Amino acid sequence: MKTTRSLAELGQSIWLDNITRPLLDSGTLARYVADLDVTGLTSNPTIYDNAIGGTDAYDAPIAAGAAAGKDGEAIFFDLALDDLRRAADLFRTVFERTNGIDGFVSLEVSPLLAYDTEATAAEAVRLAKLGDRPNLLIKIPGTPQGLPAVEEAIFRGVPVNVTLLFSPAQYLACAEAYTRGIERRVAAGLSAYVPSVASLFISRWDPFTSKMLPADLQLGVGLAIGRQANVDYRAFFSSPRWQKLLAAGAHPQRLLFASTGSKDPNAPATLYITGLAAPDTVNTMPEGTLLATGATEEVVTAIAGDAASAGEPLARFQAAGVDVDACALELQQKGADAFVGSWHSLMARIATKAG
Repeated sequence: MKTTRSLAELGQSIWLDNITRPLLDSGTLARYVADLDVTGLTSNPTIYDNAIGGTDAYDAPIAAGAAAGKDGEAIFFDLALDDLRRAADLFRTVFERTNGIDGFVSLEVSPLLAYDTEATAAEAVRLAKLGDRPNLLIKIPGTPQGLPAVEEAIFRGVPVNVTLLFSPAQYLACAEAYTRGIERRVAAGLSAYVPSVASLFISRWDPFTSKMLPADLQLGVGLAIGRQANVDYRAFFSSPRWQKLLAAGAHPQRLLFASTGSKDPNAPATLYITGLAAPDTVNTMPEGTLLATGATEEVVTAIAGDAASAGEPLARFQAAGVDVDACALELQQKGADAFVGSWHSLMARIATKAG
């Protein structure tokens, strides 16, 4: 049995962390769905910077957008939404079969808005309306300024993928913002169902902390962060508070393990895949990691969901000198800055092609 099939049978959704027009046109994405159990995908500014720069498939629509007087940002969202609507339609059967739990695609708001609450919420509403698909998630960063925008977007019925989360504490703050949005909807007599995922970034932890730790603790922080967040996820959505919301028709915000491609050439390609196998979660994989996982045959075992099993390993890294909250804040800021850099590169690339 392929490892991807084993993960699917365990109850973990496999999403692709990539999209390009050739991936859609060639039928490759449809093959991943059929052969590798892919049930959704995500995108971000870096992915689209590489996609538009790596192919001529976008040249003609870029030229047409420029001829129509559109600026780079408008051209980009036209291109991305065209791709993501097609992908959303491909996953629509999954969305319907799972009653709106799975089968999503994601589009990110401009990273220039990461620290602007009102502008982020307004842009999420605008993009969701333009996208016009029930299985389109709008990505909002889980920064301190982004979380109030998450609450507002959820209240206004926008499906949200909260991105750039790096620690259990940041994850719980995200779950709280989602919950407040749902509670406000219930109080207002609105539907309690607004889908959402919380994207916890994993692989950046190990290179970031490598110089802080002895050899026997290398390549363990990312897994420990993910496992602790999984425990917190299960506890949060099992609370009496959430039992009331479930009865009203709400769905838990699913925990999503993001950035799961190993960045260490000496580590197994599936380090953050088999090591974070958990029911009722999502693992969104870079294309190379997906192919490597699909090329192996392993019956995966679910990670522990209880506090005693997951908490002790993370405590080991903290005792060794890793300040999880401080590191997470720095990683979040670096991640936001990296997406801003990719956004500027993307805008420059579109301007060049338009010219």
